Amino acid sequence: MIGIGAGDPSLVTVQAVEALGEVDTFLVFDKGEVKADLAVVRQEVLRRFATAKPFRVVEVQDPVRDVGLPYEEAVARWHLERVVMFERVLLAEVADGERVGILVWGDPALYDSTLRIIDQVIARGRVAIEHTVVPGISSMQLLAARHRISLNRIGRSVLITTGRKLRLGLAEGPDDVVVMLDGETSFIDLVGHGFEIFWGAYLGSADEILIAGLLDEVAGEIVRVRRDARRRKGWIFDIYLLRRVNSA
Repeated sequence: MIGIGAGDPSLVTVQAVEALGEVDTFLVFDKGEVKADLAVVRQEVLRRFATAKPFRVVEVQDPVRDVGLPYEEAVARWHLERVVMFERVLLAEVADGERVGILVWGDPALYDSTLRIIDQVIARGRVAIEHTVVPGISSMQLLAARHRISLNRIGRSVLITTGRKLRLGLAEGPDDVVVMLDGETSFIDLVGHGFEIFWGAYLGSADEILIAGLLDEVAGEIVRVRRDARRRKGWIFDIYLLRRVNSA
């Protein structure tokens, strides 16, 4: 499993380049035409760095999560569908002794389900797998770099969470919160509560967008820019840091 960074091929690490050169067959999830530009970046990563020997690419159709179901149930079913598809492809497409590479956006250990999928495939016992994980530059790291900030302040904690969790309420402290997977712009609920925001979308790509400032002053701009970008591209991936201002 190889982390390939947050959208810019130049973010691929030396360790990842070495791992790419050892792969015989790459398994990739096909996310459809709407996100075809992600496939272009993935192809560029392989073109630049998987040069040590010939390789194959096997595409696995990514199942669609049922948004009509309760969240936990929908995710569990979605993961199971992925497990079955991966297992089927491994049995049908991969020969004994082949080295298989799975490209993961960002870092495999941060808000990505691929490790859990592989663990479930192993637990089913139909495919023998020995695997390693190559870390990558995450969108969280790139967000901090683009805004020229540290994610943590001296002696402070940082919470990494999702928009869904943020909407359930932000407990007293921590004062610095990284929010991922927020399709509902949940930061709106914190306008008037003394936060600043460092927001980024499509980080590492040619479409990268950055906005920062006091939340009360820039929340509306972020909502507008985000809506327009999503309409233009058909999808959006964004992330942001909320930082409580003047906290003791």
